[in-house]
Amino acid sequence: MFDFRRTHHLGEIRKENIGDKATLSGWVHRRRDHGGLIFIDLRDRFGLTQLVFDPKLCPEAHQKAEQIRSEWVLSVKGKVRSRGEGMTNPNLATGEVELEVEELEILSKAKTPPFSLSDENLEVSEEVRLKFRHLDLRRKELQEKLIKRHEAQLIARNFLHKQGFVEVTTPILGKSTPEGSRDYLVPSRIHPGEFYALPQSPQVFKQLLMVAGLDRYFQICSCFRDEDLRADRQPEFTQIDIEMSFGTPEEIYALLEGLLSEMFDKLTGKRPLTPFKRMTHEEVMSKYGSDKPDLRYGMQMSKINDIAEQSDFSVFKEALKNGALIKGFKVDGGAKFSRKGIDTYTAFVGNLGIKGLAWLKFTAEGLQGSIAKFFNEALQKELMARFEMKEGDLIFMIADDPDRCNLALDHLRRKIAKDEGLVDPNRFEFLWVTDFPLFHWNEEENRLDSLHHPFTAPHPEDIHLMDSDPLKVRSLGYDIVLNGYEIGGGSQRIHDSEFQENIFKALNLTPEAIKKKFGFFVEALKYGTPPHLGLALGLDRIMMIATKTDNIRDVIAFPKTQKASDLMMDCPSEVDPEQLKELKLKLN
Repeated sequence: MFDFRRTHHLGEIRKENIGDKATLSGWVHRRRDHGGLIFIDLRDRFGLTQLVFDPKLCPEAHQKAEQIRSEWVLSVKGKVRSRGEGMTNPNLATGEVELEVEELEILSKAKTPPFSLSDENLEVSEEVRLKFRHLDLRRKELQEKLIKRHEAQLIARNFLHKQGFVEVTTPILGKSTPEGSRDYLVPSRIHPGEFYALPQSPQVFKQLLMVAGLDRYFQICSCFRDEDLRADRQPEFTQIDIEMSFGTPEEIYALLEGLLSEMFDKLTGKRPLTPFKRMTHEEVMSKYGSDKPDLRYGMQMSKINDIAEQSDFSVFKEALKNGALIKGFKVDGGAKFSRKGIDTYTAFVGNLGIKGLAWLKFTAEGLQGSIAKFFNEALQKELMARFEMKEGDLIFMIADDPDRCNLALDHLRRKIAKDEGLVDPNRFEFLWVTDFPLFHWNEEENRLDSLHHPFTAPHPEDIHLMDSDPLKVRSLGYDIVLNGYEIGGGSQRIHDSEFQENIFKALNLTPEAIKKKFGFFVEALKYGTPPHLGLALGLDRIMMIATKTDNIRDVIAFPKTQKASDLMMDCPSEVDPEQLKELKLKLN
């Protein structure tokens, strides 16, 4: 039997190895027949090594090499030699040497792949790549991303271990509890008609670990949410989950800044400046129209309701009567935008439900645009001062429902930044967002909902508003934002069982519902619970940003599509009727 045990990986051999005997194994990356000599680039995850088959040296190996095709798996023995003057490849770590093959064993043949794995500028649909993910993962680009992900997890584990945190694995099969998204449910065979739920997060378990006295917990865990997907979201995702007792938000901020600084320093070579910037929820919504702003470029927003009210522009004045927010932002040098370009942006916000996009350019003649005539000279000066305009700038303005206005301006700001090349992928801007509202109003069900989750503690200064004006109560919640993505969130938790029950009641849960869904948890809080707080980081989003891709599927080994399908395994799929029978389930 041919001994395919390797003496070297395929990225290891250097000129110092010239004259050595070597056994190499891997996949055929490229094959080139030069009319006598056959060259094959052999690949594994460590790199490439060029093989040369010389009919004069080993006719049998050369004869076998004539039939070899891409992605066949080979094992070869031979002698390392120099490629010779003028034949080296400076772009390859092994580019000064090659292996003169003396023995060849074909370990596995391969069908012709559905796409080329040797083409660095791969142009193939994502659907095909996901269907053949096992092949797509052979590409160096994706392998490097998965290796960096592995490194990030090691960094997190080592860092948190040194800080006294203990990694604890919590259950995957748990109880369905309302945490903001739909659960994935798992029917029980042993208990017909009853279900487990896959965890949206280990939230309840990690709080129970604080009740249990573990003091400092972390876990790199899988979480599951049955929600609508997008480019930065998957139905199953990975969190770096953290909880600690007797701590304060300031301690969490310092801990996470230390972890993320070390992680980005080692992964990207760029150590973030600490402490990270901080803004309240009210401030970021005012300046950026989003609670996850991208701080790598300007275009801060300004409210102009007061100026619009004094104008003669009927569209703005009518909108004000209906409670609209009138707001906009300045684009430095935006006066260069053509009317066609502005119309494109108008159509863009139109797709978000906005009926019109107002604009004004600051030229040598002053403010120009179709609505300039509705603002007298004094109001024009106020507008220019409010937006800090200079000649050559442009402002965009929207008048609409506050939520829709902020959403549209946020999306428009991001689009213009991308169009104008303002987004620097090598820059990492972290931000803490604090003082979130504790509740928001659920219009569909006409009741309060938790903005984060029902275990978040209210701000002590606002507790007196709980009964009279709950929507004005701030929470002790905090998010961490990076380059326009929320990469983590957490809060100070409620550790008093009576107060926790009061929060459930404020969320319109009946005593029966509280007992059914959270009875075990409320009971646990009654046995001496320390003040505790925590945070969960989204590992997938962090890796997406650190590896400079805008597609979260690039950093997950076997991801789902935006319709939550696995194209490689062809799931979700129907199951055998006998399985349903065992579970006492029938399909309608």
